[in-house]
Amino acid sequence: MSRFAGLRSPMAAYTVPFFVFMGGFVLTSALQATGSEVFWLKHPEYWVYPLQTALCAAALVFYWRQYDFSKRGGLFTASLAGLVVLGVWVAPQAVFGFPERTEGFDPTVFGEGSVLYWTTLVARFARLVVIVPLVEEIFWRGFLMRFLVREDFEKACIGEFQLKAFLLVAVFFMLVHSMADWPAAFLCGLVYNFVAVKTGSLAACVVAHGLTNLGLGAYIMATRQWGFW
Repeated sequence: MSRFAGLRSPMAAYTVPFFVFMGGFVLTSALQATGSEVFWLKHPEYWVYPLQTALCAAALVFYWRQYDFSKRGGLFTASLAGLVVLGVWVAPQAVFGFPERTEGFDPTVFGEGSVLYWTTLVARFARLVVIVPLVEEIFWRGFLMRFLVREDFEKACIGEFQLKAFLLVAVFFMLVHSMADWPAAFLCGLVYNFVAVKTGSLAACVVAHGLTNLGLGAYIMATRQWGFW
């Protein structure tokens, strides 16, 4: 047996990109905890997140043929869900007057219009609109929601409904977000789970998540609320 057989297993395919992604946050927190005043250590997100994006993209390419994107359709449901989630995410500031979230990943620190500004911005949108939806939906709806139904998760269909699995995935999805986002993240987890159940399509889940994040990116650029990244 090849020593790489475990890395090529179905479970690895659905989980490795996610844990690589989460590793980026662990590294960022560890570097920030050093208390260094050196810019690249005090603000490691400016280089850790592009690295995180590249590594996740490599993992997705490596495992791509193992993902179940065979079922298409559900575009209307996915699009509607994506817009609903976007509304839920920005409503506290946009509608209810909560304090704006201006502290965060601000590409303007490199000077608007500079090469580094545009490089940073493009990398950030690639992460937000492509990598995050793929990595998270492959893990949450493609793997965990099915694994909680059946340990041999490949024998469970995408979106196979079990109430405990449905709720637990929404809770876990909430917990990996910052505490300020917990109410919105929980509701969003429920909506994306609904897309999975309604359409039975992992692709539809990715479209919903990607549309939400594209709209959120546009909102961030329009309002300069970098804390939404």
